[in-house]
Amino acid sequence: MCEGRGDLGVRFDKLNELRGTRGLPRCTGPLGNSGARVWQRAGKIGTVSAMCGRFTLRASAEEVAAFFETHGPAPELRTRYNVAPSQPVAAVRAAGTGRELAMLRWGLVPGWAKDPAIGARLINARAETASEKPAFRDAFAARRCLIPADGFYEWQRSGEQRHPWFIGAKTGGLFAFAGLWERWRVRADARLGGTLADARPGDTIETCTILTTAANAVLMPIHDRMPVMLPRDAFGPWLAGEAVALDPYPPEALSAHRVSVLVNRPGNDDPRCVEPLADALAPGQLRLM
Repeated sequence: MCEGRGDLGVRFDKLNELRGTRGLPRCTGPLGNSGARVWQRAGKIGTVSAMCGRFTLRASAEEVAAFFETHGPAPELRTRYNVAPSQPVAAVRAAGTGRELAMLRWGLVPGWAKDPAIGARLINARAETASEKPAFRDAFAARRCLIPADGFYEWQRSGEQRHPWFIGAKTGGLFAFAGLWERWRVRADARLGGTLADARPGDTIETCTILTTAANAVLMPIHDRMPVMLPRDAFGPWLAGEAVALDPYPPEALSAHRVSVLVNRPGNDDPRCVEPLADALAPGQLRLM
């Protein structure tokens, strides 16, 4: 899928019109010449992965704070059915002797980056190599976080079309993606637009990425990668920088169902995004067609 949002001064109306006719999710990241260079370089400095690029968080700030045992004022959270890259996302990180709930921009921008556009291509980091890649290794060592969610989407390819699926815990409750976060200071020569248009030289922008791992048995018919979902007993060790298994989540704890292409558009952010299609097949059945 295409990650990011087109809020860095580049529009893709024609491209998205074409993708829509083929059942593909809309591109929402900066492409064009500068975006292409970011894409080409991303494989060297980090990892470009199609998973995970959209998720849901329908719990209230109070529910999130209680589940993750955070302290201090909690940011206001609205019900989200279609969280997309470059948008603010809730994140839990270590703060003093406890944990805090903060809002971070999704799409990690390394502190050394010259252009924040790179964040559109660093929404995910492969768990297998994140500790080694220049874009992620500093954050992996010192700035880890948990990304609260209660579901996520992935697109299954079938010929030239891609069909969206919603994946969540069978219990229907909250869980946590393993994440990394960074601080980026706006440079004097930075040219910003969209949601960053009001940023001034010297301002600090905090960003994050979601770790991915190999797909489990539920996800494998849909996609070969999945976000790292941490069990609750791993929250503390992960935030403390300790060694934590970043393995696929137990498949028996997850469920998946096909949903409408409405989720392809980030602007569609309502309950229709997660509603099952009445005539949908199981993931493996669709692949065999």
